[in-house]
Amino acid sequence: MDRIEAMRAFVAVVNEGSFTRAADRLETSPQLVSKYVSQLETHLGVRLLNRTTRRLNLTEAGTQYHQRARQVLTDIDDMEHQLGDLQTQAQGLLRISAPVSFAIRHLAPLLSEFQKAHPAVGIDLQLNDRKVDIVEEGFDIALRIGHLKSSSLIAKRLAPVRLVLCASPDYLKQHGTPRRPEELGHHRYLQYSYMDIGPGHPLQKWLQAGGQESEGSMVSNNGDVLVEAAIAGAGIALQPTFIAGNAIREGKLKVILPEYEPQPMALYAVYAHRQLLASKVRGFIDFVDGFFGEAPYWDQF
Repeated sequence: MDRIEAMRAFVAVVNEGSFTRAADRLETSPQLVSKYVSQLETHLGVRLLNRTTRRLNLTEAGTQYHQRARQVLTDIDDMEHQLGDLQTQAQGLLRISAPVSFAIRHLAPLLSEFQKAHPAVGIDLQLNDRKVDIVEEGFDIALRIGHLKSSSLIAKRLAPVRLVLCASPDYLKQHGTPRRPEELGHHRYLQYSYMDIGPGHPLQKWLQAGGQESEGSMVSNNGDVLVEAAIAGAGIALQPTFIAGNAIREGKLKVILPEYEPQPMALYAVYAHRQLLASKVRGFIDFVDGFFGEAPYWDQF
């Protein structure tokens, strides 16, 4: 049995959902694909697929083996590409997951410049504020913002991300400008659903209360909405400067309590831990490193 070919056959069956479509993908016969999968199951001593006349279902062992086999095949392909002409130029489809507001405001110029430098790379950009599983969901890279916890993934720090308390001049004129965190209690809080600045910070009590002592507070899972609401005079927001920076620069928002600004978070590029990276992933990581710098343009206000 050619174990690599058997592995390719099994992964193709899972990805395509049938032996016939897998055979078409591999340009071989369904009988040979079925033979490869059966030989693989015999070699491993476990059933990988439950077969019925209508559908295929992965067993628990099959699910685990599929994840590892897909990774092994990718590594083999990467290694072969490195040794050949294909690796001299980054190419292929690069799947990226990125936070919604950051991507809309700041990714287009970066991706445009990247594709000028690497014209053979296509981009599939998916915007989502949830933490995606890049391996399970088939992403090459995820851009994430926060204080990252240790994991099996590789995280490349790209830029600092500042959080500032801000409100419109009209709101502050009408309701007063807080000078200490204790004075925030009766102000309207425009709350981002996933905000977490860590325990012990002077602002944490107010953030956890969600402005409940004041009427008219607002909660949203999108920072752009909250910044626009703050500009309109709806209350005080704690938002990253990559969203609020323009409004602050233009005088539509004022930073308050700057001495209580939370510790900066960071923007990271996160990717799977592999000894051999695909050229498209390596090319993107190398390109984005230092693109925004330690003093990003959105902090110029």
